[in-house]
Amino acid sequence: MPSPPLDDFIATAAATLDLPLDPAWQASIKANLEVTLRHAATVAEFPLPDEAEPAPVFRA
Repeated sequence: MPSPPLDDFIATAAATLDLPLDPAWQASIKANLEVTLRHAATVAEFPLPDEAEPAPVFRA
C-alpha cells in the first residue's frame, strides 16, 4: 500500500533539507501541514474582482 501524499512530502522535504526527522514528530508535522493547506485553500478560493490591485510594498 503506498504512503499518503503528505507522508511522502514530509519525508522528501526533510531529506532535501538534510533535516533529521524523528518519527515521533511525524503525526504532529502532518497535522500542522493539513491545517496550513486548509487555510491556504480558503485564501486561494477567495474571489477577487478584476479591479483588485496588489498591495504596495513598503521598505524600511
